[in-house]
Amino acid sequence: MQAAPVRPVRANAIPSVTDALRAMESLLLRSGQRTARRNAWTAVLEDRRRAKDRVDAQHVLEAVAGRTS
Repeated sequence: MQAAPVRPVRANAIPSVTDALRAMESLLLRSGQRTARRNAWTAVLEDRRRAKDRVDAQHVLEAVAGRTS
């Protein structure tokens, strides 16, 4: 596989840190590794979201269980 091309930078523009990191990433990592890394980060974010949802649901269940009829 071939590395993704680096976007050209205009002569009068200073590249951002993100642009510099993406350029380094494209030089150092093959596209498959880059995709795997992004997929892993997406999975981490999804796990965090699910954990937050579980805590929220637990609080709701505890609040309902604590009520007296």
